[in-house]
Amino acid sequence: MTLDIPYRSIPDMFFQRVAATPDARAFGGPAPGDTGQLWLTWAETAQRASAIAAGLHRLGIRLEDRVAIASNTRLEWVLADLGVMCAGGATTTVYPTTEAADATHIVRDSGSKVVIVEDPGQIAKLTSMELPDVTHFVLIEGEPDPDATPTQLRLADLERDGAQALAEDPELVTRIVAQVEPDHLATLIYTSGTTGPPKGVELLHRGWCWQGVAQADLDILRPDDLHYLWLPLAHSFGKTLLCGMIHVGLATYVDGRLDKLVENLGQIRPTLMCGAPRIYEKVYNRVVTTAREGGGLKAAIFNWATRVGKEKVAREQAGQPVSGWLSLRHQLATKLVFSKMQARLGGRIRVLVSGAAPLSRDIAEFFAAAGLPIMEGYGLTEASAANFVNRPGQLKIGTVGRALGDLECRLDEDGEILLRGAPVMRGYHNLPEETEAAFTPDGFLRTGDIGKLDEDGYLSVTDRKKDLVKTSGGKYISPSEIEGMFKAICPYTSQAVVIAQSRNFCSMLVTLDEEAITGWAAGGRLAGKSYEEIVTSPEAEQLVAGYVEQLNARLNRWETIKKFAILPRDLTIENGELTPSMKVKRKGVEENFSDIIEQMYADSVARL
Repeated sequence: MTLDIPYRSIPDMFFQRVAATPDARAFGGPAPGDTGQLWLTWAETAQRASAIAAGLHRLGIRLEDRVAIASNTRLEWVLADLGVMCAGGATTTVYPTTEAADATHIVRDSGSKVVIVEDPGQIAKLTSMELPDVTHFVLIEGEPDPDATPTQLRLADLERDGAQALAEDPELVTRIVAQVEPDHLATLIYTSGTTGPPKGVELLHRGWCWQGVAQADLDILRPDDLHYLWLPLAHSFGKTLLCGMIHVGLATYVDGRLDKLVENLGQIRPTLMCGAPRIYEKVYNRVVTTAREGGGLKAAIFNWATRVGKEKVAREQAGQPVSGWLSLRHQLATKLVFSKMQARLGGRIRVLVSGAAPLSRDIAEFFAAAGLPIMEGYGLTEASAANFVNRPGQLKIGTVGRALGDLECRLDEDGEILLRGAPVMRGYHNLPEETEAAFTPDGFLRTGDIGKLDEDGYLSVTDRKKDLVKTSGGKYISPSEIEGMFKAICPYTSQAVVIAQSRNFCSMLVTLDEEAITGWAAGGRLAGKSYEEIVTSPEAEQLVAGYVEQLNARLNRWETIKKFAILPRDLTIENGELTPSMKVKRKGVEENFSDIIEQMYADSVARL
């Protein structure tokens, strides 16, 4: 059945939402000076976005002209993006953490004419190289340099100029929006580049409008929800959520500061939050390590509650009835243990969603046991991010749920997931050969992921096609699956990277979460020591070895980790080991820590 899309474009969808609920809360964020919350209604959002649009029009932005945004997630990002859409332009997204070379490549390759930046630091990074198409830099905060070339101005000034333009011509934005069609370019999102330079993904208005409508049928988004949005808006996951927010019309609090996340959750008390697995791993690590460090009765009660919760989840997943006795025990477990975890997330969470990377099954089961089931989903930037997702009340742990809307999916002969439909990209910007290679002859997008579909249409993603590695003994290994298992087993883990390609056994590099491992060290010989001193200590080695032993007990013989090394620091974006969306760049890790890797294999004889 074909999904009915009642919109021509994102600005059309936006203004229809404004007309339907003008006085309802739309977007919020920290008030100036972080003195509280600032909320805008849909009508107020439209007023500000229209002024930005008119201001961009004065700067020469026309249909499909690119405007880059290089900023952390904040209310002004949303307003700027809506302004670009209402000016008929196309947003180019740039992570503020992107290094100068890649950031400059994105702005230059996209042909962006205006760049909206968070602060002068972003301008300094971008102006280190030539950007021939850029005419203006617009600062969200900080003062512009009056003598700079290209011209600099503040977002507030752009908005003021646009408001003046609208006073002179009230129908300006209305006329522009009427020209924007479904097949016009809306967004250029550059892939993270885990294996090469970033490629610009061309996403159209029709795909984003499809996303808004498709998400509304999932019971994940409701008009009375309060959504907490901290995800990077430079990522397609964040952008697709904005489309769902607009179509459904629910209130969204926007604040990308991760150091404020716990505090904000207690104050905002959202009913809905979406995130990458890393955020759930950190919550899991904190809960588990706190319980274990409590020792004695506290640890015993926590372990009992976890067993009870997982027993309940196992029965529900198997379609078996939950007995009254089990329900009673789970109620007690919730009162004694899980209610504290729920309170940490604000106490009102109705739905959690995970995407952008695989979620460990063990962690998914733990959250479900705690009464906080995570709706895991799956999607690609090349297909507007949201393609499959579990639904509340229909969760199958270990899968990424069923397809959204009328999206077509089939599996190739080798198990590769293929997608076709409205949300799929037009192609890679300026890369016709790569675009052709990305599609089958009949128009299906090659995702590069290997998966399985069950009889109910639930998809399981087993690995990245390019990430399957083969040992020198001829056995295939799935590193991401092993890494996910280890993260769930060892609550002190930050990152784990399995090494196996063309090796005679599997090894693993491990980084430890600073907060968790510092807490573990408190009260003992390592108390007060630096992070590097703690993680390179014999005690930390012994701690991790115990968890590796637990991991190996769950693996096939050829998958077991024969050696591991704890790295003296965590992986970083700056050192080329993580993408801006926090995915591991294996090549960068293996290059930067080649000495440690080779030492693990030096003079080693392993019996496989």
